[in-house]
Amino acid sequence: MTTDIVALIEFYEKEKAIERERVVEALEYAFCSAYRKMVPGADAIETLTAVINEKKGDTRILASLEIVADDDYVDKFNEVPLQIALKKNPVAQIGERLDFDVTPANFGRIAVQTAKQTMMQRLRQAEKEKIYDEFKDRAGDIVSGSVRRFEKSDVMVDLGKFEARMPSKERVGTEEYNVGDRIRCYVVSVDNEGRGPEIILSRSHPNFVRRLFESEVAEISDRTVELRAVAREAGYRTKVAVFTHDDKVDPVGACVGLRGARVKNIVRELNNEKVDIIRWNDDIAEFVSEALKPAQVRSLSLDEENKVVNVTVDEEDLSKAIGRRGQNARLTSKLTGWDVQVRKDESQHEQFEARVGNAASHLAEALGLDAENADKLFRAGGVTVDMVTQMPAEYIAAALEVEASEAERILAAAKGEGAAAPVADEAAPVAEAEAAEPATEESQEG
Repeated sequence: MTTDIVALIEFYEKEKAIERERVVEALEYAFCSAYRKMVPGADAIETLTAVINEKKGDTRILASLEIVADDDYVDKFNEVPLQIALKKNPVAQIGERLDFDVTPANFGRIAVQTAKQTMMQRLRQAEKEKIYDEFKDRAGDIVSGSVRRFEKSDVMVDLGKFEARMPSKERVGTEEYNVGDRIRCYVVSVDNEGRGPEIILSRSHPNFVRRLFESEVAEISDRTVELRAVAREAGYRTKVAVFTHDDKVDPVGACVGLRGARVKNIVRELNNEKVDIIRWNDDIAEFVSEALKPAQVRSLSLDEENKVVNVTVDEEDLSKAIGRRGQNARLTSKLTGWDVQVRKDESQHEQFEARVGNAASHLAEALGLDAENADKLFRAGGVTVDMVTQMPAEYIAAALEVEASEAERILAAAKGEGAAAPVADEAAPVAEAEAAEPATEESQEG
């Protein structure tokens, strides 16, 4: 028993960093609980104390009993007759309390085993309180640790003397962890409820990126450059907005570093997550245009009441502006605090269609066609009357879905009009515009 207690005190003091007084206090409480379980009727004792010799490991159980007159003695668990009290203390008086050693002869190892569970509970509580005291002011910091084990989809991280939890919702979906892996995490909070203090970690929190920039970029840590906003979809893409009041400092260049060294370190820590660094601008129109790059904004309008930005881009830039699964536009909305709506610029298409309609109307007038057939003939290649004369009648019949006789009539009318038809001047530029019209991109790039 002596060896067990001394070793136990030293283990928790040195390995678990719990104060010696707390360990001894837990042992004393556990031995008192064990005594009450071992001795019949001991639950009735109101005041019980365990005294541990920390060097020898000896333990005594003392009961504090009230001194009463011999005739009034009725409660053997909490009272002692004056006659017996005087033998222990010659100056004892009625009403005083006197400690008596009530340690059983067989208290030894049995007591240690009985007290073990109670003692461990107290020591675990003391350990958790120490965790809370040490980490309560570290929420928002980055800590390093190693993966110890998994509890369902949660990752338990060894921080040295303490253990922390990274819940599944704080993990990065694209990352895989193995026992023993060294990882850096952001301390989200130190909870002190329910089961006791618990350190909650995250690798998906936007502030994890913020702290990485502060540690890598000296200008951010010394407040020369401000990191105004962070928007993140962990594992895929992050946008950060930076600003400086110093005209001599380029905030974006400071974050990128020489040959990209600074941002490369951050990207490496984020397992190659894409990071966009954007210059902050108080003008929301300029800010949104900068955030949507590499897409070029064709036009932009603001609905300040509802905080909506309506953006139009050329068709070839639409997939870049929206991003894969809408990611670029979504992150831009988070970064700016405005709802960014991206649409294709229809103005060029509308101009093209107007010119097609105008040219088709000339064909209709010259060849005696209705508007629908004139449009079909134009789109089939009959840009000018001269070009219609070069079409076989069968081709015209198929393109317009008309009888062969009607196709022959149209062809004859065209040959009768000749190459001098006024439609030529209007149609030529339309043909060029049609040839330049870009193909629609259905795929969206990141």
